[in-house]
Amino acid sequence: MPEIAIELAGRPHRVPEGSSLADLLAALGHAPQACATALNGDFVRREQRHATRLAEGDRVVLVQPIVGG
Repeated sequence: MPEIAIELAGRPHRVPEGSSLADLLAALGHAPQACATALNGDFVRREQRHATRLAEGDRVVLVQPIVGG
């Protein structure tokens, strides 16, 4: 399957062409509720991740909450 190049947390990363943001999270082993997502600087709601397709050169940032005190 062809792949595309994206930027994940500032580093190069490759994903299968046609992947959604939800697919990327699953491939990385992240639970959907365990992090917030941004695509090209814009927040992507959890409900929108399946419909959000990744494209060549997209910049993805995952933010996981920090717990502690």
